[in-house]
Amino acid sequence: MAQTYDAIIIGGGHNGLTCGAYLARAGLKTLVLERRPVIGGAAVSEEVIPGFIFSVFSYVMSLLHPKVIRELQLRDHGFEVLPASDLFCPLPDGDHIIFSDSVEQTQKSFARFSRKDAEIYPEFNRYIGETANAVRRLLLETPIDPTGGGWRNLRRNVEFLWRYRRIGDRFYRIVDLMTMSADEYLSRWFESEVVKAVLAYYAGIGTFAGPRTPGSAYVIMHHIMGEHAGAGGWGFIRGGMGTISKAIARSGEKHGMSIRTEADVVSIDVEGGRVAGVTTQDGSKIKAAVVASNASCKVTFLKLLSESALPAEFVRDIRNYRTFSTAFKINIACERLPAYRAFDAGKCGFAYPSYTHIGPTIDYLEKAYADARAGWWSTDPFITPVTPSLVDDTIAPPGKHVVHLFGGHAPYTLRNSTWEKERDRFAADMLKKMDDYAPGFSSGIVGMQVLAPPDIERIIGSPHGHIFHGELSAEQLFFKRPAPHYADYRSPIAGLYQCGSSAHPGGGVSGIPGHNAAREILKDLGRRHH
Repeated sequence: MAQTYDAIIIGGGHNGLTCGAYLARAGLKTLVLERRPVIGGAAVSEEVIPGFIFSVFSYVMSLLHPKVIRELQLRDHGFEVLPASDLFCPLPDGDHIIFSDSVEQTQKSFARFSRKDAEIYPEFNRYIGETANAVRRLLLETPIDPTGGGWRNLRRNVEFLWRYRRIGDRFYRIVDLMTMSADEYLSRWFESEVVKAVLAYYAGIGTFAGPRTPGSAYVIMHHIMGEHAGAGGWGFIRGGMGTISKAIARSGEKHGMSIRTEADVVSIDVEGGRVAGVTTQDGSKIKAAVVASNASCKVTFLKLLSESALPAEFVRDIRNYRTFSTAFKINIACERLPAYRAFDAGKCGFAYPSYTHIGPTIDYLEKAYADARAGWWSTDPFITPVTPSLVDDTIAPPGKHVVHLFGGHAPYTLRNSTWEKERDRFAADMLKKMDDYAPGFSSGIVGMQVLAPPDIERIIGSPHGHIFHGELSAEQLFFKRPAPHYADYRSPIAGLYQCGSSAHPGGGVSGIPGHNAAREILKDLGRRHH
């Protein structure tokens, strides 16, 4: 006899767990099914090298929404943020530039490269902050369907427009971000290539784009939209990023949510145009009137469902959804922290740079992108080294450290070769770049895990290994994410919902897609969203 639940969540990543936790809080008998032996998806902590715990994929707390933290009472379930340093950006000539939460400190650093840039920075900070606040309001919205028919949809659109009637000129600012390149956008404000590179760096994180790619300015915005006030601060998570997922899971379990690991869903079952449940790899059939998928839209609609169950145009939209990735991650267990030639504690004002960006100029960042467009990894990659073990004594043996290198670009498909053949050479090139800035670092490595895009895809199932489940570009945002008419977390199949990063507002460890999807599910069921 098939087991029956009120709701099934496909995928135990942090968004799936968030959706499940909210549904359980509302009284639904909820089951989360996770393919891997560990929950968390991309927000996971694993002991890959004996004695060293890696945040294998995501590596820093920046976007987790305060509402999710508060309502799921994550602090009561082990969620603790530890401080990271100001952003330290070493330069090839041994100099450096610092980007800080403090406007005054940032101005002081910028002034060493351009007095004009330092003077205008407070105005830029205010301007971008006002724009971010406008966009931030959209995060918890369910995207409207501008062309959908029916009185209900028309009413929703009118209500949406009324809520945002005072957005004013910020609307045009958002259009600029969506259409301009990072370089064009920043050049309106700043003259120094080094200063511009500090901000343009964000445009390439997790995306296949360069600072001169149209629309790349928006990605800067995506990375600075985290609401840190009241969220416990920006920084590292004690125990690694998996602590976030575990805290969300405990919150849901407190209200009766069940979680099964090593439960690979192979099909979503449909009867009479409605979802009926799922089938797992061992042949088990689990029934539910509600199924929410935290998997990528490409997995959900192209692998777990028969194409004949979906409208042809919708299938075409999902096939065309862009996921090609060039992001890599190298997780390192080591004897010592990187000793950057350019770092001086007295000059920088902090003891050690636990958060670093290597990507000194616009031209440098653009060349990294050009290399990947030609089908090879960047000879001069941009790299984000972070050192959580500096402040977290739970993830490495005493006196030793964990260093994460995240960067780009390393294309999913290599020209005339494969990652199986090239992985060691790639890793050597990345470590050489680290040694250029922190001499001798690679000689202290105990062990490491090298993840190219195909490895990320294989482990967590995100197509092409895309960390955001798809590009953050204008044609894949808000009411077009992941497809027109189905950006409201619903799908062409009644009772089947989307709760992962393929849906609005996209990737990052925010919990927002899971939160918003749960709200829509409960709305359809006539239940209250807590």
